[in-house]
Amino acid sequence: MMGGFAPVDGLVGGILIGVSATLLMLFEGRIAGISGIVGGLLRPLGWRGGWRAAFVAGLLAGGVIYEVFGGGMRVQLQASVPAMVVAGLLVGFGTRLGSGCTSGHGVCGMARLSRRSICATLVFMVVAMITVFVTRHVL
Repeated sequence: MMGGFAPVDGLVGGILIGVSATLLMLFEGRIAGISGIVGGLLRPLGWRGGWRAAFVAGLLAGGVIYEVFGGGMRVQLQASVPAMVVAGLLVGFGTRLGSGCTSGHGVCGMARLSRRSICATLVFMVVAMITVFVTRHVL
């Protein structure tokens, strides 16, 4: 996104993520890991998949609401479509390998003081820093 640092937007977004994760745990007893939620939508679950569809719809609606009422989002893609496809496949492979994604481990798992999630989140962050360094300064 182009633009300056927006701490209020980050704070509101963080609060909304925390509230949604808490409500999902409270009412459904489920971890708000997006890879697991979306993966569950791809399996036939019958009536049990309704909360998954609602959660994903809420994620998409949040972006639309911000676009309409928050003054719009300015996104500038700096990667080619093939690079984004490869990156998406690698993220999907990584979430399967790590038994969860950053939202499941980083938000929900760390909040539950899960050692596995703390370790996974540390690995996510270190690999992200290395990736940024390599792509910005080596390649």
